[in-house]
Amino acid sequence: MSDTTDVIIGLEIHCQLNTKTKLFCGCSTDYKNDGPNTHVCPICLGLPGAMPMINKKAVEYGLKVARALNLEIPEEGEFSRKNYFYPDLPKGYQITMYDRPLAVKGYLEIEDDNGIDKKIEITRIHLEEDPGKLVHVGGTARAHYTLVDYNRSGIPLIEIVTEPDLRSPKEARRFLTKMRATLEYLGVFDGEREGALRVDANISIRGSERVEIKNITSYRGVEKALTFEITRQKGMIRRGGRVVRETRHFQEARGITTSARSKETETDYRYFPEPDLCPLRVRDWAREVVLPELPDARRDRFMAQYGLSLNHARTLTGDLRLAEFYEALAAKADPALAATWTADTLLGELNYRDMPVAKVPLDHVADLIGLAGRNEITDRVAVDVLRAFLDAVMKGETPQMPTDYVRTHNLGKGEADAFSAVIDEVIAENEQAVADVRAGKNAALNFLVGQVMKKTRGKADPKEITPLIAARITPEGGT
Repeated sequence: MSDTTDVIIGLEIHCQLNTKTKLFCGCSTDYKNDGPNTHVCPICLGLPGAMPMINKKAVEYGLKVARALNLEIPEEGEFSRKNYFYPDLPKGYQITMYDRPLAVKGYLEIEDDNGIDKKIEITRIHLEEDPGKLVHVGGTARAHYTLVDYNRSGIPLIEIVTEPDLRSPKEARRFLTKMRATLEYLGVFDGEREGALRVDANISIRGSERVEIKNITSYRGVEKALTFEITRQKGMIRRGGRVVRETRHFQEARGITTSARSKETETDYRYFPEPDLCPLRVRDWAREVVLPELPDARRDRFMAQYGLSLNHARTLTGDLRLAEFYEALAAKADPALAATWTADTLLGELNYRDMPVAKVPLDHVADLIGLAGRNEITDRVAVDVLRAFLDAVMKGETPQMPTDYVRTHNLGKGEADAFSAVIDEVIAENEQAVADVRAGKNAALNFLVGQVMKKTRGKADPKEITPLIAARITPEGGT
């Protein structure tokens, strides 16, 4: 995208709080392996006469998030009824917070597209219950019929609403990544749960109407949906058309947004205070909430304690599990080398395999870093060994320790002189490359080094064999 200064983006982020019971009843929130409609009661089914009771832990978690995101806690918050009719909403209304939310006016700091620190203002945070789940049998587009599962009905959500401060899809994705890390550091959110995070994105081109994209379920999806919508809206304006205020859905498989309905206004929902719940007076309670070490604080500590660069520290603390893995690894191996291997190599291999860091055998990585640090294997061999034991883990096998693997496969680093015959062989096989080196072309020398590495299966150290090859093919070398 060329110029995004005229792009205006705001997000509404719905996060499932990691409580054991629902927001207004005692039903368990752990329904993953159970059948539909097995975690329900008269309260979350909205049966007549059922009275809600607030989950204290959900309020505490909401206050922790508010404190971490620098929000103000008003003297009093209040639940309201948001009235609309939909099959997954058994009461015909949703209990949420409207004009008196839990917290207001905060911020989260991220990097903008130019690498400059930027505060994204947060308008409000409020608590609300999740509706149920519609199951379209036969697929969403051509369903034969639709079933309703109320296991999710009443799950506690926290909604985080930003100001329209974001200016690009990439910036929005960075914000969501930082937000998820913060929530996981707080211990209030489990990103592995189904439907744990859903995003509504509001986007407009300056001077035009705002469009809302509903229920995006991944960070990559948010970036793709916003990128498509920017292109669509700019194209419409360029052709002399007018952007209509509406709600759109993102079809992730096709990477497009489609019109769903005209955008509702607040008056359509006929909000009024929830008569069955007392107002929340939690300002004093919020002052007593103790926050753990958050991503920015851990980033600064990693730089001070382990001497890491800003980029490495930021990468390693951007995910709680990765930060904990690195800290455990730094206790067993050189911290600087552990940071380089974890952030620059291991993370890329995990992303390629879609493998969580929790599955990585820590002792294997520490052993591998030890071999590389002692210069017993080349970097290329180290990467090959890393890939070998990660692949073994992915297959459900028990991998060899790197030291044993290197010895078994004869991958230890050899002396440079031991590769003399291989160097002669490579020079004899590549006359044109030799001529190019003599003509001063450095790329040809790198090519010859690569051929030696290939023949020695990476055991030769490029730093040691490069001058040997150069010496062999100069006039003084006699070749």
